[in-house]
Amino acid sequence: MEYPVIDKTMSVADIVGELRSGMTIGIGGWGGRRKPMALIREMVKSDLTDLTIAAYGGCDVGMLASAGKIKKLIFGFISLDVIPLEAHFRRARSAGEFEVMEVDEGMFQLGLKAAAQNLSFLPCMAGLGTDVMTYNPDIKTIENPYGEGHYVAMPAIKLDVALCHVSEADKLGNSYIGGPDVFFDEWFCRAADKAYLTTERIVDTPAFQEDHKIMRMPIERNLIAGVAEVPFGAHPTSNGPDYGIDVAHLKAYSATAKEGWDGYVKEYVNAADYVKTVGGADHIRSLPLPVF
Repeated sequence: MEYPVIDKTMSVADIVGELRSGMTIGIGGWGGRRKPMALIREMVKSDLTDLTIAAYGGCDVGMLASAGKIKKLIFGFISLDVIPLEAHFRRARSAGEFEVMEVDEGMFQLGLKAAAQNLSFLPCMAGLGTDVMTYNPDIKTIENPYGEGHYVAMPAIKLDVALCHVSEADKLGNSYIGGPDVFFDEWFCRAADKAYLTTERIVDTPAFQEDHKIMRMPIERNLIAGVAEVPFGAHPTSNGPDYGIDVAHLKAYSATAKEGWDGYVKEYVNAADYVKTVGGADHIRSLPLPVF
């Protein structure tokens, strides 16, 4: 018996077209690494609003903040790695433009894992005795049922949609992350009702049979609703081993938090050919990989 082959390939515009105002959206990657920036730029151009964004954030959060898309932000940190504090995020948070739920990085991970397991919370020690609890009064503690002491009950971070960027994917939704920064993307996808990927390359499924790739395929294909091929789709963040962080671009982008970012949107977000506008494929490939 032959089974139909499911083709999950989509365009970036198609994926963003599946999003709705008011959704809770998790964004994979880590600070200045492997952010699905092609999707973020498309979201900036869209009429989406009132979003709850959950992320270990970088310029994905900064751009959505300056575009006025965020109603609430759930985060462990917001950084560009090479630039410690994201300037657009700093401006928007200082102005009180959205609600925040700031938690320890490990607590954030447990929130995703609780949602992935259909649990309302997971217990942890992180946060005890810190201002994480002071500024998140809705987070409760629970008594240890097996002895003395108590734990933080980190609530589930349930997502409507997860957005991630990977090195390779096939049309079935299998994916491979080539760099050293695999981190927690699979948990974003598991915590979401639907997950979408952008990828540097669409490949045939047999390309994943090499042993070194099998060990870097943490995202289950059944979680993936759509895949878009976008070479250099993480720029200006890194996507190891293909290209590193575009530090010069991020410095110029950061400056627009004070100067006003309409010019940045016009030149880069609305660019007809983004890769050409930022210097071309050879320039992006030449960007050195982060070493920290």
